[in-house]
Amino acid sequence: MNAHFEMDSNEVLRVRLEVMRREHRDLDDAIHVMETSGRGDQLVMRRLKKQKLGLKDRIARIEDILTPDIIA
Repeated sequence: MNAHFEMDSNEVLRVRLEVMRREHRDLDDAIHVMETSGRGDQLVMRRLKKQKLGLKDRIARIEDILTPDIIA
């Protein structure tokens, strides 16, 4: 009755990648709302932008791992 489900490392990376992309979009939306409302705390916005850039870097690293090198 116990279904044994195990994901390989690429599947785990794909799931993590999707979670990070969603978090990146959420941060982008939050920053946009703060900027357009004119009520955004500059320190908070700077922290959110820094967090967003960090996510972008981690996303790029995972994408590089998942994308095979093609020798032309």
